[in-house]
Amino acid sequence: MIRTFLCAMALVFASAAAVTADDDSDEKVTLVYDQPLPTVPGKSMKGVLVEYAPGGTSPAHTHPKSAFIYATVLEGAIASQVNGGPVTVYHAGESFSEFPGDHHAVSENASKTERARLLAVFVVDTNETNLTTYEK
Repeated sequence: MIRTFLCAMALVFASAAAVTADDDSDEKVTLVYDQPLPTVPGKSMKGVLVEYAPGGTSPAHTHPKSAFIYATVLEGAIASQVNGGPVTVYHAGESFSEFPGDHHAVSENASKTERARLLAVFVVDTNETNLTTYEK
């Protein structure tokens, strides 16, 4: 049931975000949903659409210590490495989670010729405004 709900949300978010134009940058990040959770005071659900150009990458990063993330690949394939584990490639329809405090060393489009998109759904403290801290 939760998977069906998240897949439906992914389609809604992808459709809503489709109105924004694609550009030639490696990564495009769009906040597409932000809703306080009525049964969990102080927590919100925030949906972030991440779009990668062919060969696009994100710098290594972390998320707020309060954040639990459930990500679903909407299109293409994403290579991901968390906490020094193996680099794993997730294809459209596949999902992965990130836990509070995780270090995301690799997040990139696994293809040099096709674009890729993922929806990251955060459960995070409502007052968090910076969802990603990139390493320099």
